[in-house]
Amino acid sequence: MNPFRHGPRGPLSLQARLMAAVTGFVSLILVVIAIATSVVLGNVLNGRLQDELATASKSLARSAAASAFISHTVPSASSLWEGQTGVPTGTLVMVLSDTGSVTGSYVSPDRVAQDLNGTQMRQIVTALNQGRYDEEIGGLGSYQLAHQAVAIPGDTPHSVEVITGLPRASVEAQITTLFSMIALTTIGGLILLALSTAITIRLALRPLREVAATANRVANQPLDRGDVSITERVPAAEADPRTETGLVGAALNTLLDHVDASLAVRQRNEERMRQFVADASHELRTPLSSIRGYSELSLRALSTSTAPEDPATASAHTALERIQAQSLRMTRLVEDLLLLARLEEGRELSLSTVDLSRLAIEGVEDARPTAPDHVWTIDVPAEPVELIGDTGRLQQVVANLVANARTHTPAGTRITVEVAVDGEDAVLRVRDDGPGIDPQVRDELFSRFARGDRSRNRATGGSGLGLSITKAIVEGHGGTISVQSEPGETVFTVRLPRMPHAASAPDDDRAAEGGHEIGRAIGGR
Repeated sequence: MNPFRHGPRGPLSLQARLMAAVTGFVSLILVVIAIATSVVLGNVLNGRLQDELATASKSLARSAAASAFISHTVPSASSLWEGQTGVPTGTLVMVLSDTGSVTGSYVSPDRVAQDLNGTQMRQIVTALNQGRYDEEIGGLGSYQLAHQAVAIPGDTPHSVEVITGLPRASVEAQITTLFSMIALTTIGGLILLALSTAITIRLALRPLREVAATANRVANQPLDRGDVSITERVPAAEADPRTETGLVGAALNTLLDHVDASLAVRQRNEERMRQFVADASHELRTPLSSIRGYSELSLRALSTSTAPEDPATASAHTALERIQAQSLRMTRLVEDLLLLARLEEGRELSLSTVDLSRLAIEGVEDARPTAPDHVWTIDVPAEPVELIGDTGRLQQVVANLVANARTHTPAGTRITVEVAVDGEDAVLRVRDDGPGIDPQVRDELFSRFARGDRSRNRATGGSGLGLSITKAIVEGHGGTISVQSEPGETVFTVRLPRMPHAASAPDDDRAAEGGHEIGRAIGGR
């Protein structure tokens, strides 16, 4: 694999695409205008040079004709400068007669007529014979050429060719200067265009960025539970429905208003439901206690009966035992519902210093007699792992997770309870090498009345509230609980802050009030 190979790039932002489109389109127009301007100005300058060359050629041809008319001889090239005024520096003239004589002269930079050498004159003649009227002449540079025929009167009439040339250096210098100015102007204009476009587009898209920022702030709020109110809104200046971007902001504000109202309705319904569960659970405790008490009295009376072997007595004894067992189970369920409702209301936490290592060790020791066919191990650090929390509630967390692992794994399964410190957190892990959790129920594992085996078998299935209570206790301490499972390994991980951000000092009165032991192993995988 090539280590320098870059992965695929992500899509360009809207701002980048708009800048590229606007700048590219305007750049194309400016480049076309610059090229067209350069071509037009070049043609204008070349046309002016052609006009000057035509004027100079006619003037020198007239001088040659006048000299030949007077002397009836072929004039020399240098003689043609006589009487000429305003001749540009570098202008050249050649006279070719039909008798074969050739002379040539040019105006030097110091305004003195200088003769052309043979090589230069041959270059000029060769170029004209080949139809070229612009030629690079050695020692002189690039020239534009023209020629005219002049008749010489006399006893033997003949003719001469007067060749005139003007240097192209000044024209080419002007064209280069103009092209450079146009190029610099175009580049400067493109830079200013890019900057102004970037600023304009950035200002135009600012409402969209504000919409995105508002949406992100709302997304970061915990909206899944509790009393939630969405106060974030797109500012009114960025939510003007008269503009396209403002229309998006106004639509988001409308959506947030609707969601906020829906959350308020949900919260009221949840509060009513929790209150109903708490009230119902509280009211059911008394009749359930009465049922359990009367069943115990009846069993005691039957035990002292004079005819214990009577079939009717035995049947009544069995029925009363079932009534007592089911009333106990109903009592535990009611207690769990009441506890869960109170935990969700944020009550029932008595804070003190808790040794999580000790709770883990006690949880394993309590579980060994109930499941001797499992392999139990404990892994805790040498130093106590202490945190601020509710001892009774955290003991219930350990008991629930241990019971959950014990109940839903076959004999011979190794169950390991681990305690560790990770930064500012205390970590509790309950690990087993059992068959794992069905992926279809993993997402709802911490919901109320969830069961990992979908079974209604009371021998293995619990009430389905154990993990819900565990999650409520952990979150009440500001912690998190998660599960990872695959065939051969299931790990429940509890992370608790050792010093909660909003933790208050341990309250002795609350500790005394809430220190009673209600932790029971209510597994519900």
